[in-house]
Amino acid sequence: MTASAPPPPEPVPPRAALPTAAAGATTPTIPRRALVLLVILTLVWGTNWPLFPLAVREVSVWTFRAFAVVIAGSALLLVARARGQSLVIPRKHWRVVATATFFYLVVWNIATTYAAVLLPSGQAAVLGFTMPLWSALITWAVLGERLSARLVIAVLLGGAAVTLLMVPSFAAYASAPLGFAYGLTAGLGWAIGTLILKRGKVEVPATVLTGWQLLITAVPTVIGAFVLGDGQWFMPTWQSIVVIAYISLVPMCVGNVAWFAIVGLLPANVAGLSSIMVPVVAMISGAIVHGEPLGPLQWLAMVCCVASLSLALLKPAAPKPEHG
Repeated sequence: MTASAPPPPEPVPPRAALPTAAAGATTPTIPRRALVLLVILTLVWGTNWPLFPLAVREVSVWTFRAFAVVIAGSALLLVARARGQSLVIPRKHWRVVATATFFYLVVWNIATTYAAVLLPSGQAAVLGFTMPLWSALITWAVLGERLSARLVIAVLLGGAAVTLLMVPSFAAYASAPLGFAYGLTAGLGWAIGTLILKRGKVEVPATVLTGWQLLITAVPTVIGAFVLGDGQWFMPTWQSIVVIAYISLVPMCVGNVAWFAIVGLLPANVAGLSSIMVPVVAMISGAIVHGEPLGPLQWLAMVCCVASLSLALLKPAAPKPEHG
């Protein structure tokens, strides 16, 4: 009786199928979809900040925030349902979603609310968008991830841009240190929430995820509106209603969906840096809408932002192989 032949060895996967990190690559390939989403995010969020003073002319910030998150969250879930998407978030993801929502949307909304009360909105925006710097610091110091040289330079340029935008406002920060602290807390909360969501790998469409996160945020915000809001019922003018509806449906719906989609497409550090142009657009919009100053410091900050994004998002050309 002859012995049967041993089974053939398992095929070795081709080298190209190995993970990018195993091949030694240090710079990720940026999907074209992420770049398109980045442009949308920058425009809708950047042009949003000058509208805040118009939105709260007749209602409190808490009332405005409460209506905005309820409208935005409900609209996104209706869109998701119309597109045939399931509105169910698997039970295993709820802890990650709730924790990320607390740090990102709840802390962000509350902290920026108080920062905007104590400081001009443009200055509060600049402080809130220190998020990429917090994200890089947490990733390196807490999570132990190494930053590539390109990303370190990108973070430094982003920090320089934020600092340049803050320079004209140092006097305001000194006179309202609590507003300064609230603004930085907003950026820190955004960074922590983004990293939690990125590492949690929540397998839910961005529209559904954003809708539920906004409705979770609505719970403490609506309570705050009843406790700290206007204290009486009245109908605002149609101008205020239009501004609040626009902010709810465009920056909050479209902007947040674009942001969570970018988080799913890019590494956390690069996703954080992708928001660095937003305060620059906010400054330009403020100059157009409210006549806010736009001088050499602001233009230099824009140059730093462009350089930072170029280093973070644009992959260097691969060296050509030598023949012979």
